[in-house]
Amino acid sequence: MPKHIRARDNANRAIVADDPALPHVHFNLLNLQSGEAIEQSLPRHESVYVVLSGTVDLIVDGARFAAVGQRRDIWSGEADSVYVPPGSTVRLENATGPVEIAVAGGLCDDEGLKPFRIAPNEVAMVDVGSPDTHSRRRIFHILGQNGQGRAGNLLVSELYADPGCWSGYPPHKHDADRDGETAHDELYHYRYQPGTGFGAQIIYADGQSECFMVQDRDTILVDRGYHPTVTSPGHRCYIFTILVGKTQRGLVQHFDDRHAHLMAAIPGIQSMRDKFK
Repeated sequence: MPKHIRARDNANRAIVADDPALPHVHFNLLNLQSGEAIEQSLPRHESVYVVLSGTVDLIVDGARFAAVGQRRDIWSGEADSVYVPPGSTVRLENATGPVEIAVAGGLCDDEGLKPFRIAPNEVAMVDVGSPDTHSRRRIFHILGQNGQGRAGNLLVSELYADPGCWSGYPPHKHDADRDGETAHDELYHYRYQPGTGFGAQIIYADGQSECFMVQDRDTILVDRGYHPTVTSPGHRCYIFTILVGKTQRGLVQHFDDRHAHLMAAIPGIQSMRDKFK
């Protein structure tokens, strides 16, 4: 079943780890101050360390990626990130002021994977929707097609929705491996600008539905069903997204047949589908 995790100070401890609601996904938020250092390892998960704000050095099994992070905050440009294979030791140090890092992990048993940096100019963006259909959002693929042959089944992106707009729309799902659909677990972590913003996360399947009021820094675990999202007017919405394929890397979304007429009415839907494959 889906799960709603309210915003809290996680004190650098994992927010989602071996959770029955989403067993393939690991998620953490790390915060460092100048002079602090953190060292950790995820034995069973590949991961992407996405610098949300600030600048820090990442050392992966002795390989140094210097001065990662080139934006003031999540609203100030594309992410600078480092891919980390499962079992690698990661050390974060040389923070220049406060630094916040999102750790996106997915179960992975692939061997021989190597760490690599994903610079801001390597992040692929797709523009979806339009203001007049109240569905405009931009999706920035941090680990997407650039991970083919270099990563397991982990996909990581940042989504920016315009005020009052829907995302994950038309409603789609990806909870079964079948013709025209793949089974991918998904996690959403929300931010709003200004931080007083809020939204609604709807999840429905098999005649049942749930609706969660999501606020700044909340997290939702989506294990099944269609899952459209809407944000309040007057607030921009940011969604940090982790997808982990249970049997394959590429994501194939199944859109609710009842809303098939929206596929052509909302611009960019096919481009969005193509970017996830």
